[in-house]
Amino acid sequence: MAHWAAGAVIGQYRAMTRRVVVAMMEHETNTFSPVPTPLSRFARGGGELPTGAEVYRRFKGTGTGIGAFLDVADEAGMEIVSPVAGNAAPSGKVEASAYAFMTDAICEAVAAGCDACFLDLHGAMVAETTDDGEGTLLARIRSIAPDLPIAVSLDLHANVTEAMIANCTVAVGYKTYPHLDMYEAGRHAGRLLVAALDGEVSPVMVWGSRPILAQTLRMGHVDEPMGPLLEMARRHEASGLLAASVFGGFPMADIWHAGLSVVTVANGDRARAEAARDELLDAAWAERAEFVFRSRPLAETIAEAKALNGGDNRLDGPVILLDHADNTASGGTQDTTAVLAEVLAQGLADVAMFAICDPAAVAEMTAAGVGAEVTLALGGKMDMPAIGRRGEPLVVTGRVRTLTDGIFPVTVAMGRGTLIDMGPTAVLEVGALEGNPSGSSGTPAANTLASGEPRRGSVKIVVCSRNVEPSDPGCFRSVGIEPTAMRFLILKSRIHYRAGFSGISARDIACNGEGVTSSDNSLFRFENVRRPIYPLDEHTPATPEYGPPPA
Repeated sequence: MAHWAAGAVIGQYRAMTRRVVVAMMEHETNTFSPVPTPLSRFARGGGELPTGAEVYRRFKGTGTGIGAFLDVADEAGMEIVSPVAGNAAPSGKVEASAYAFMTDAICEAVAAGCDACFLDLHGAMVAETTDDGEGTLLARIRSIAPDLPIAVSLDLHANVTEAMIANCTVAVGYKTYPHLDMYEAGRHAGRLLVAALDGEVSPVMVWGSRPILAQTLRMGHVDEPMGPLLEMARRHEASGLLAASVFGGFPMADIWHAGLSVVTVANGDRARAEAARDELLDAAWAERAEFVFRSRPLAETIAEAKALNGGDNRLDGPVILLDHADNTASGGTQDTTAVLAEVLAQGLADVAMFAICDPAAVAEMTAAGVGAEVTLALGGKMDMPAIGRRGEPLVVTGRVRTLTDGIFPVTVAMGRGTLIDMGPTAVLEVGALEGNPSGSSGTPAANTLASGEPRRGSVKIVVCSRNVEPSDPGCFRSVGIEPTAMRFLILKSRIHYRAGFSGISARDIACNGEGVTSSDNSLFRFENVRRPIYPLDEHTPATPEYGPPPA
């Protein structure tokens, strides 16, 4: 266990004009993902990676952790230095040059002199040069400025490490999934640090973990088992603890530290922080079996959806079909077609899908133009060697309905005020199909029923050029599709879709497609995660005897 105490050394800054370094470096790394992570992937929302004054302009007033830090710094009258703000959609390991660019920028700003540092981090970054992207950065900052007060906001899916906690002053995690409280977590961490700078509190932080490789689909904040744990953390804060954070961890990162953990912060009372931490960890361990998602056969779930909202049945809202095995916000390629193919094969109509990421297909549709009929080998452009799968395009014929630049503003609480950049984007409208999809039979798909008559209704497929998870209905509305008018929405998502679609859907059905974010642990070869760990090892004890993690 680790702790860091702030006292008189922090309080001495009260009367000074304070200079604070505010930065963001966020990436959730799926070590099984074939999607590369260069620096350009961190430049979300169009344009270049924000640095310097552009960081303030881009993120001030947004519903993000860095937006909150900027507000806290302004309210405290601090001089703000913002060296970089990078946020990349989850993918494979961060390229060494990208990691070096961002961490160098932050460390150079600290080395130039500051009184505090606010960092909006994820907590599950794996780079080519380190398995602990955040802990390595924080240790480097601490080596430059040993007494520097540092506040960190972390994602609920952080794989928290000793190096992270030992090298910052306060760390606060999100308490929602979908992440509706990114701003609140940043504000919480920033305000705690300002209070420590003013000598009003003396933070003591502890952390601990349990050997649970929890699955993301079991971490929704309104669901069991995560919901009750987050409520328990809130109760501890309401009773006087400075902060209590439960981290479900990110199971698709095959690193030693992956797994569930808890961080608590008390006001000068280490014993109180430890007691709260242990209560939360014990409660999580008691519910470990509930952190495992159990899927059903794909054909069965699509048939259930069709029976609910097909033909003469019409629910008050669309049925959402979650293509969770290819969720881009967990590192999926976003180009697998198993769920789409099954939907077409079973003849579902009035369907909209977000999205297949296939820049080549977008280019073909752009060249053809709006209104043109095209035949495409859609998706399946990326192999997935980590799970032994080759990309399988789905051959479809349809009409190009929309072409856009793919940029729209976020209006939901999760990231409100920022821009989503889908890259050049198109909508392909195809008829529903009967018979086997081409992905399983190899036969190109037709767009008619067996009788030769056109199918009533259609399937509208959004095809984008950059990986984006559908958390805001703007992903449909920006391309001319009204999601509430559809019977079915196929979303490549796990839980984040709830941020914008929870009030729209009549029913949500998890569909077990293909991809590197599958909840089927048997597909993956875990070589680096500490063992034993539940559920990979059924009889894992609560506190195994582990050796030290690899350097």
